[in-house]
Amino acid sequence: MSWFPGSIYAQVWRCGERAPAGTLARLPEVATTRAERQLPTARRGVWAWLAACLLAACLLVACAPAEPGPRSPAPTRSGSATAGNAHPPASSVAATVAPTVTPTIAATATATASAVRPSGLAARALATMTLEQRVGQVIMVGGAAVRVGAETRSAITRYHVGNLMLTARSFAGVQATARVTSDVRALAGESSTGGVPLLVATDQEGGAVQVLQGNGFSAMPSALEQGSWTPGMLRARARLWGAQLRAAGVDLDLAPVADTVPDASTARTNAPIGRFAREFGYTTDQVGSHALAFVQGMAEAGVATAVKHFPGLGRVRENTDVSADVRDAGTTRHDPYLEPFARAVRGGVPFVMVSTATYSRIDPDVPAAFSPVVITAMLREDLGFDGVVISDDLASATQVARWAPGERAVRFIGAGGDLVLAVDPSVVPQMYRAVLDRARTDVSFRQRVDAAALRVLQAKVRLGLLGRSR
Repeated sequence: MSWFPGSIYAQVWRCGERAPAGTLARLPEVATTRAERQLPTARRGVWAWLAACLLAACLLVACAPAEPGPRSPAPTRSGSATAGNAHPPASSVAATVAPTVTPTIAATATATASAVRPSGLAARALATMTLEQRVGQVIMVGGAAVRVGAETRSAITRYHVGNLMLTARSFAGVQATARVTSDVRALAGESSTGGVPLLVATDQEGGAVQVLQGNGFSAMPSALEQGSWTPGMLRARARLWGAQLRAAGVDLDLAPVADTVPDASTARTNAPIGRFAREFGYTTDQVGSHALAFVQGMAEAGVATAVKHFPGLGRVRENTDVSADVRDAGTTRHDPYLEPFARAVRGGVPFVMVSTATYSRIDPDVPAAFSPVVITAMLREDLGFDGVVISDDLASATQVARWAPGERAVRFIGAGGDLVLAVDPSVVPQMYRAVLDRARTDVSFRQRVDAAALRVLQAKVRLGLLGRSR
């Protein structure tokens, strides 16, 4: 039986605490008067029982709590959902990040979930949004980290896009980046996003992949060097890097890489990962332990993470960004190389990024980002992931160029994906219209859009972006 403070068990316990010592224990004694002792034994028992019940009922009434007054709402970020443009310091959001495997974070996340009821808040927000705004929630648009341009702004204000990725390279430092993110957050109003604040992401792995640099940002070494540290050291450093991102107004780091490159010689011919030292090591155990440490450290700073590129790019030769027909001929549905992803999922990672490579032994006909086998069967069912599935870039990648931009977005959502990443903002109008048109004419697809938008909103609740006052 679960403890319920309003139950009769709780009331009796409170009465027992407030009543004079021994009161409850003396109830049978009080019920037995001299006159009653002269009654026959059977009648004495009945009268004693009735008297005890009466006294117990009176005691319960006397101990009943006063009528509760109106409950004060819990404090929110900037007071309300529509005031979510201000970004809180890292210390104020660490407790609301998605749970991880560590006892401290898990306990905090459990308490937070109980207090704010993420799914309830997200569902209420979803219910107030138009279909157009719901479609916008399942798209993430790219924008230059130094200055968000007109096309990106239009994606937010005209096409209701609810998520932003800071792209390219910026050496402006933390404070300048914070001004950029604060400025773009102001675009998320009632007419654009239904008052739901933007989720701001960037790509901060380390080494060759570090979008945000300059004063206040540490120079992050490559993942291969990070993998030479102990998991504890990496976790501590990730916590520091996460605090820097948080101070700059970033909610989500599209990292770490959970792909395993088999060995150093393979790394030289592995264009997307090994060639840039983006792997934590050459065994799934090494990669899994360090990817999880990275996730945990970022979580402790209040920053969400997205492990990538499921189901793995460690054994391909070409880079999907600049090559077509990139194929993995070895990975299977239950491949041991999936373990780093599974370990991150068990550890509570809130986002998983799906690659656009094609996996010949899993679903040979389409890229992973368009495959229900990869997203729904493997990631959702086999690994049990219930967070946000985000695509690798579907705007500029050569691997998906043979599909029209709108079809890419529709295929990804239809396969079970939640968040379409479009680094190039120029294709967002086509993606938005295609998803919206399909949702208007296809009931099952509209349900997929609703489910995807709900997951994105739930992630925003856990990050403190969606307040209780909504």
